[in-house]
Amino acid sequence: MGQALIAGAARIPGLELAGAVDVGDDLGGRLADCDVVIDFTLHSVTAGVAELCAQAGKALVIGTTGHNEAEKEAIRATAKRIPLVWASNYSTGVNTLFWLTRKAAEILGPGFDLEVIEMHHRLKKDAPSGTATTLLEILGDVRKVQLEEALRHGRHGIVGERTSSEIGIHAVRGGDVVGDHTVIFAATGERVELTHKASSRDTFASGALRAANWVVGRAPGIYDMQDVLGLK
Repeated sequence: MGQALIAGAARIPGLELAGAVDVGDDLGGRLADCDVVIDFTLHSVTAGVAELCAQAGKALVIGTTGHNEAEKEAIRATAKRIPLVWASNYSTGVNTLFWLTRKAAEILGPGFDLEVIEMHHRLKKDAPSGTATTLLEILGDVRKVQLEEALRHGRHGIVGERTSSEIGIHAVRGGDVVGDHTVIFAATGERVELTHKASSRDTFASGALRAANWVVGRAPGIYDMQDVLGLK
C-alpha cells in the first residue's frame, strides 16, 4: 500500500508527497512539512500516529484495520482536535457496495437470510476483514440486532437450523487475492448477491489520496468515505 500511495500521489495535480515514513521511523519530525497524514500501518501503531497528528494539528486518513476497542477509543479521542477520515475500505466501488447493501437490506426486509463472505491473500493478519466488518455493521444496523449475539463465524458440527436473526460471516484466505466481498440475501425461492472484487491495490490508494485532499481544512471529527464521496 505504501508504494501504491507514493505512485498514486505523483499522478494527482496539486498533491505533493512530503515524505514516506515506515513503522519505527520518526513521524513527529516530519509533520511540519505536511498538511495530512495517511496511515496504512499496524493496528497497534495507529493510535500513536493519531496522537502525534493531533499534537501537530494535522489531518489524518486511517486505512489500517484490526484495531481493538482500546485502540479505537484512543483514536476517537484525537478526533476532538483534528479531522479524521477513518474507513475500512477506500475503494469507490466498495463504498458503493456499502450503500447498496444498506438499501437492499431495507428493501428486502427480514424475510431474507444474511451471509457475508470475504476472501483475501494468505498474508492478511486480521479476520474478518475491515470491509466485511463494515458490511456486518450495516446489516446489523438495518436489522436492529446486536452483532455480538447475531454473528456466526462459520459453522461446524451439529449447529441446528439457521435462525432468522443470525448473520453469517465467512473468512477465506489464500494466494494473492487483493480483496473479494459478497453479501448474500437468501429467501425461499430467490437469492440476491452483491459482490465486489478488487484486482489492484491502486483503487485503495486512489481513494485514500482523494480522502486526503478532501479532509484538509475540515472541522475536527470522524468522517468516512461516504462523506468524501457525498453519499450521505
